[in-house]
Amino acid sequence: MVKRTGGLLLLLIVLVAASIGAILLRAQKPEQTGGTARITIDGALYQTIDLNVVSAPCTIEIPWEGEGSSVIAVEQGRIRVASADCPDQICVHQGWISDGTVPIVCLPHRLAIEIVGGEDTLDTATG
Repeated sequence: MVKRTGGLLLLLIVLVAASIGAILLRAQKPEQTGGTARITIDGALYQTIDLNVVSAPCTIEIPWEGEGSSVIAVEQGRIRVASADCPDQICVHQGWISDGTVPIVCLPHRLAIEIVGGEDTLDTATG
């Protein structure tokens, strides 16, 4: 009986140690965020940005015909429309995106920002 209990205790210790090791290795692995942001205007590609290699926050100003512009803010792993002169401001209120689940769309300016590649963060239960 003592040998059996000792064996189970040893097995439990090995499983706990393996679990801790897996957690530590996963924490050290650099997390992939973002992917590549594709900015399109009227369906035509305007610019691509690899969000994984952005080293410092930056902005991109897109001037529109006539008056006004949109300002896109870019940080490592994420992107957003910081300001725009469109009337509804839906693109600005959407905020940061960092994966391909939901693009940013500004219908008045026919602007779209989508993220391709990278890691999808969809829950596996959603199918």
